[in-house]
Amino acid sequence: MTTSYISKKELVFAQELLDFIEQSPSSFHAVDSIKTLLIPEGFQELSLSNKWTLHPGGKYFVTRNNSALLAFIVGSGEPEEHGFRLVAAHTDSPTFRVKPLPEMSVEGKYLKLNVEAYGGPILNTWLDRPLSLAGRIIKRGVSPFTPENILYRSPQPLLVIPNISIHMNRRVNEGLELNKQKDMLPLLAQITEGLQKERLLINHLAQKVNCLPEDILDFDLFLYEAEKGCLVGLQQEFLSSSRLDDLAMIHAGAQAMAKAKQTLPTQVLICFDHEECGSTTRQGAASPLLPHVLERIMLALKKDREAYFRAIEHSFLISADMAHALHPNASEKHDPINHPVLNGGPVIKISANQSYTTDAESSAIFSSLCEAVDVPVQKFVNRSDERGGSTIGPISSTQLDIRAVDIGNPILAMHSVRELGGVKDHLAITKVLSAFYESI
Repeated sequence: MTTSYISKKELVFAQELLDFIEQSPSSFHAVDSIKTLLIPEGFQELSLSNKWTLHPGGKYFVTRNNSALLAFIVGSGEPEEHGFRLVAAHTDSPTFRVKPLPEMSVEGKYLKLNVEAYGGPILNTWLDRPLSLAGRIIKRGVSPFTPENILYRSPQPLLVIPNISIHMNRRVNEGLELNKQKDMLPLLAQITEGLQKERLLINHLAQKVNCLPEDILDFDLFLYEAEKGCLVGLQQEFLSSSRLDDLAMIHAGAQAMAKAKQTLPTQVLICFDHEECGSTTRQGAASPLLPHVLERIMLALKKDREAYFRAIEHSFLISADMAHALHPNASEKHDPINHPVLNGGPVIKISANQSYTTDAESSAIFSSLCEAVDVPVQKFVNRSDERGGSTIGPISSTQLDIRAVDIGNPILAMHSVRELGGVKDHLAITKVLSAFYESI
């Protein structure tokens, strides 16, 4: 077997991505993982509720809801002349969220959890896999308006959603329609004499975070696949992992920001939450969070609103989300000509109906960045008779009047519990984002 196609540097960096994803089973954990990349490089956390004092070359970040993060390096130039360089991605992925009062008894024998789908997961991929829980626990604080947030992830698998045997569903391989309320509820426990069925989950969480059950006021808990991602393929050229969409772009953007050198423009990384369910929250791309932070940067630099609008005119946004690769078993699902492939480089996403922000000019700018660092670039358009998805690019454009391009690395099985990407692509996109931040 040869591994010459994939360099050692690409393999090491791909493993760093898998480690990052493993430490980021929820959007709350993803923000925590981003901090671990930024803080050692000198980034300081700012409070959105305090007045800011910023300095040229200063490295800062803010968080919203503990599930979204914006980081920036103040440029050496005048922002109204040199603008902002922005990379945007999202911290969330399709999954299942635990409902309140979730315990459901099955004939006094089993206990399962009541959950609801978050975003658009491919349902059947979640069956028969060891699953676990991650998110945050809201604990009683010193006042009703200051509850305590505690990160939580189960250290071991807790759940499984069992399939129905083929002997009980002989036509299962002819097509399987799953009901989200009936068929997708995970098994949690066997009911035994010593098992306390009432408030079982709350009692379990209280034990794990060392508090009284009555001190847990609420939670945001999500299912995630317990098995870590890995490299596959004869040449170890593929990445098999949960949440590549969109933690791969989060990791690439955070790495590029962490290592960025100060330049004339102010460099910005935006990690939104809730892209998978519409972005219409205060930490989503449809909120005024990004324009408010950019304006606050200007105000802290003693600039007025006129200067802010001028800065936006000199700015550029890369909306970084994953893209669809050519499927080896379903090439007919793709455009007849444009076929992005794994390990073929980042993909520019284009839509005549503006599902993506890309236009000819922004596409040319991104292509030139790729060329400058010797990275191949690909293009994606949907079949003309298929309606594709969208991303945070067009949504951000409703809040911010800025030039933008939609790009992403190609993957297969998007929204599956386990997606497939290219090892070479991850280092490639990080090189491009670094060039974007540092080029004049």
